[in-house]
Amino acid sequence: MSFWPKSRKARRRLTILLAIAPVLALAVGLALYGMRDAISLFYTPAQAQEAKVPAGRKVQLGGLVQAGSVVKYPGGDVEFVVADQNATAKVRYHGDLPDLFREGQGIVAQGSFDNSGVFVAKQVLAKHDERYMPREVSKALKEQGEWRGEGSGPPAYQGKTAP
Repeated sequence: MSFWPKSRKARRRLTILLAIAPVLALAVGLALYGMRDAISLFYTPAQAQEAKVPAGRKVQLGGLVQAGSVVKYPGGDVEFVVADQNATAKVRYHGDLPDLFREGQGIVAQGSFDNSGVFVAKQVLAKHDERYMPREVSKALKEQGEWRGEGSGPPAYQGKTAP
């Protein structure tokens, strides 16, 4: 039994298909290679620890800002802890925090972990309450039992100032 069909028309179609398939596979591979830095995966602190996210890889970290963890430094740096029910992650950010940022509130930080395990955020997004939270964050919080469905009013932001 031969690989090639007996019909001349079918042989021509098979030849065209065999010529196009590697070109198409190469194009898809190059597109995925080019987008590798544009893809930003979302993690909660527990998921990030479990996945052992490598240092320097761009990700999104989401969860609730732990009460009493916000420390502002004179140079514009801010450190706080993002927590879910199973784990916490220390976050360092340089710049102005969103107006809606406060302790006990859900946030999403975009950035990467450094070699010491601290998440260095390039951008911090805060939402009014959990009803407006990104789908991934609300789903992860629901799975861990941290969901505050109607946004139980956490205390207003009372950050500490570093000495």
